[in-house]
Amino acid sequence: MALAQRTVMFNIILLGITSLLTDISSEMVYPILPLYLVTKFGVGPAVLGFIEGVAESLASLLKVFSGFFSDKLKARKPFTILGYTSSTIGKLFLYLSTSWWYVLVARAIDRMGKGVRTAPRDALIAESADAHKKGAAFGLHRTMDTVGASIGVAAAYFLIRAYQGDFKDIFLLSLIPAGLGVFFLFFVREQKKRTNIPAVTVTLRWSMLDKRLKAFLIFTFVFTLGNSSNQFLLLRAKDLGSPFTTVILFYLVYNISYLVCAYPAAWISDKIGRKTLLVAGYFFYGLVYLGFAMNRRIPVFWLLFAVYGLYMAFTEGVEKALIADIAPTHLRATTIGLHATLVGIGLFPASFIAGLLWKSFGAASCFYFGSAMGISASIGLLYILKGL
Repeated sequence: MALAQRTVMFNIILLGITSLLTDISSEMVYPILPLYLVTKFGVGPAVLGFIEGVAESLASLLKVFSGFFSDKLKARKPFTILGYTSSTIGKLFLYLSTSWWYVLVARAIDRMGKGVRTAPRDALIAESADAHKKGAAFGLHRTMDTVGASIGVAAAYFLIRAYQGDFKDIFLLSLIPAGLGVFFLFFVREQKKRTNIPAVTVTLRWSMLDKRLKAFLIFTFVFTLGNSSNQFLLLRAKDLGSPFTTVILFYLVYNISYLVCAYPAAWISDKIGRKTLLVAGYFFYGLVYLGFAMNRRIPVFWLLFAVYGLYMAFTEGVEKALIADIAPTHLRATTIGLHATLVGIGLFPASFIAGLLWKSFGAASCFYFGSAMGISASIGLLYILKGL
């Protein structure tokens, strides 16, 4: 039993280290992409929304298939390794980019890697955790992930100052932590609990879904329509006159807020249930987007990005733990992937609509839209989750 418990913690920690290193790599790059696209290729919010919408939708559409084959083959680790490797290759395309189309390809490959790895990795975390400590396990993983994100954003800040806008060198350096993250995955031990599992058939027919999952998906989809890419938040701060280095620091505040609250929120969800935290998280999202729509003062962005971190802490790991609770044991990765895929259908229109609203009616319009979707979803979840 002691050996099994050590293996459990070993897996969760190794997966956390991989996410930490991968997020260092990703966040070295992510907050500078809007400026890179604007200054190097002259593209605006509509193209940014198109790139992010395509990339995020591809990631989500792959999750159900990755989860299904992970269940069918009774394997988590190979898919996890493949996904993290693909994300590393995406960074290489950024280094080679000569037009915004390269950035689209780079983001698509990076996010496709996320789509391949997410459901098998989350299933591996769930299977490595005690039945009554799934929230804590996901919270620990998200905390380590966010430590990496904070380090990555801080690195981006100092590298931008050091390289004076030489983005290609930063893209090249981001490959180092990404490669190290893949290396650590080879030491993860595949769980051997899934034996004699019957063959399953994945179907996306609405009538075949569990009624509890149907209700949950309706309102997460509504929320997703207003959940545009975080890069619009960065572009908003820049558009109102924030120096680019300050914009990166705003993003760092968001990551630190998320980091500080992620594990406590997930731990609390094990004690009081997931529902209250999810409703609060969606409501915080609606409020913070309302703030981004109305704000015209640069100092207020410090508060807005901090509250945005609370939204992430209250939803990201908690939502995954709730899906793991609802999912049948033999279809855990499939259900996790199916949830992500159905929600992901809304990700392309979310960023694309945000970009069009910004271009057609001004920046505030896309944030008013996101706020309305977030508050509506929180009210809906408050009613629906009573039955879960």
